[in-house]
Amino acid sequence: MLVDDHALIREGLRRAVDRAGDMTVVGEAQSVREAMAVAEHVKPDVAVVDIRLPDGNGVDLCRDLRDRDPARGVVVLTMYGDSEHLLRSKDAGASAFVSKDAPAADVVTAIRQAAARPDDFMADGLAEALAQQSKGQGTTLTKREQEVLGLLADGLGVAGISKRLYISESTTKTHVAKIYAKLGASNRAQALMTAIRKGLVSGQAED
Repeated sequence: MLVDDHALIREGLRRAVDRAGDMTVVGEAQSVREAMAVAEHVKPDVAVVDIRLPDGNGVDLCRDLRDRDPARGVVVLTMYGDSEHLLRSKDAGASAFVSKDAPAADVVTAIRQAAARPDDFMADGLAEALAQQSKGQGTTLTKREQEVLGLLADGLGVAGISKRLYISESTTKTHVAKIYAKLGASNRAQALMTAIRKGLVSGQAED
C-alpha cells in the first residue's frame, strides 16, 4: 500500500514496484484516515508511508498500522532525513526509513526487507543516530545540580551559590565537581558550553 498526498510520488512508486516483478500495489491513500480505511480493506503486507500527511503524520500512522497487524512491514519514505525523524520512526515500529532522494531501487529493497523481516529496522545513518541519542542521554543532572548549573550560568561563584541555596561551600564544590564530571568539563567555561549545546541552559548564559 502506498500512502502519500502527492499523486506523482505515488505514481513513481507504483512504477518502481511494477518493475520489480515480485510485488504488487494493492491500494493507495493520500491521508492518514484514508490509509487506515484502505489497510483494513486490502490488508497489505507492507505499507510505504510519507511522514507529512494532510491530517497527521506517517510516524503515528506507522505505529497504528503495526498495532493493527504486527506482521505488517512499514517503510517510512520522507524528505526529512534527520536523526530525530529516523529514531522516531524506529520507535514507532517502522521496518525501514528511506529518503525520497534515494534511488527507486533502494525503496524496492526496503519494501522487500519490510516484507521479510518487519521487525528488523533498516536505515542509512542508523548507527550515527543511535550514537547521538546515547550521548545525549548520558547527561542526567539532579534537581540540585540543575540549580547549581543555572547559578553558574548566571555568573555566581561558589560563595554566591552557597548563599543563594543556603548550603555550605563544601557542598557547593561537590555539586560543581559532579556537574563538571557529567559534562566532561574541566572548568566553568567548558561546562557551560557543553550545557548550552545539550540544551541544559540558555545560550544567553555566556553573556
